[in-house]
Amino acid sequence: MNKVRFFVTGTALAGLLALTGCASNSGSNPMPGMDHGQQTASAGSTSEASTASNHNAADTMFAQMMIPHHAQAVEMSDAILAKKDIPSAVTALAVQIKGAQAPEIEKMTAWLKGWSEPMMGSSGHAGHGMDGMVSDTELQKLKDAHGTEAARLYLSQMIAHHEGAVTMAKTEISQGKSSEAVQLAKDIVAAQEQEIQEMKTLLAGL
Repeated sequence: MNKVRFFVTGTALAGLLALTGCASNSGSNPMPGMDHGQQTASAGSTSEASTASNHNAADTMFAQMMIPHHAQAVEMSDAILAKKDIPSAVTALAVQIKGAQAPEIEKMTAWLKGWSEPMMGSSGHAGHGMDGMVSDTELQKLKDAHGTEAARLYLSQMIAHHEGAVTMAKTEISQGKSSEAVQLAKDIVAAQEQEIQEMKTLLAGL
């Protein structure tokens, strides 16, 4: 696994910010005679409190770390998809990875909002020091490469990137509390372990 110290690039961070929105639905019923309205508001508050409490620190860290991790995978896939001289099998894999991880970013972003947790950890550096993250220099090499060289770089970088994600997901499976987050972690392990094997086969054939 390639463990580097990484700060989300402007492109990836802009993508994250675009996924976040502002939504508020608060208020109270000042009229004592409207019992039904009061009960609805109370039920909503109870539901929100239950959602907020149905997670632990491991769930929060999983989402905070996996969002920028996924964002970089999308950025890497966008870089390879922007090239015209890439083997079709590699292009198809990039489409598959982007198609799976972009919606997962939205899902985890919604969780953090529902949990009233920040997008980034206490260090303030999303993606800092995570397994599998590609450095700015490595990412630029991918963007500058062409043809078979670009395909090889993408596959080798994404294999390490996926391996890091699998490690993070397995930690969530063993330590997380949120059933949704744990299930997503299981889905990530299953999908990305399969993609790792596929990428190794493609890389060997280049």
